[in-house]
Amino acid sequence: MSNFLHQGDLPDGVLANAAAVAIDSETMGLRLKRDPLCVVQLSDGGGDAHVVQLDRSTYHAPNLKRLLTNPAATKIFHFGRFDIAMFYLHLGVVTTPVYCTKIASKLARTYTDRHGLKDLTKELIGVDLSKAQQSSDWGAAKLSEEQVAYAASDVLHLHALKARLDEMLAREGRDGYARACFDFLPHRAVLDVAGWEDVDIFAHA
Repeated sequence: MSNFLHQGDLPDGVLANAAAVAIDSETMGLRLKRDPLCVVQLSDGGGDAHVVQLDRSTYHAPNLKRLLTNPAATKIFHFGRFDIAMFYLHLGVVTTPVYCTKIASKLARTYTDRHGLKDLTKELIGVDLSKAQQSSDWGAAKLSEEQVAYAASDVLHLHALKARLDEMLAREGRDGYARACFDFLPHRAVLDVAGWEDVDIFAHA
């Protein structure tokens, strides 16, 4: 198991043939149009993670963009709504097809209101994630080893979580609901960027 740090983009050929890629991002905050996208981390589920420190002056990352839009590769997120919106805003691509472990958890694990990544990994696969670097300067010119390890940890377990959640969704007969939500998620993210992030468009009021 290794963590690889790349500058600007994924190297040619890396993850290009993966059928499913776990993805997360790190930003300078949680406001879409205020806080820049800094880092994207990815894993094919084999134990390695690739951490891409983006060039914020250009966001020129053709290999990463190609992967995000590859129809043959499912992109697995935890709370993908934010990451997909950030990719649309800064990279100019709509990420699809996608899977979100947070949505899957909310549909399958109705016995709890704890759907954070740390809660999921501890309950479903017995892994206790450290969140020590969650509040960190991701815009720094050089990332620390601790930051790289933290970024990697957020994607290394998403494939295993997806497998467990898929079992639960099928058991409860909610896998169809989940698929419909995943299909809509990129559209929801685009609406967020367009200014509807705080509006429930399905509400009567």
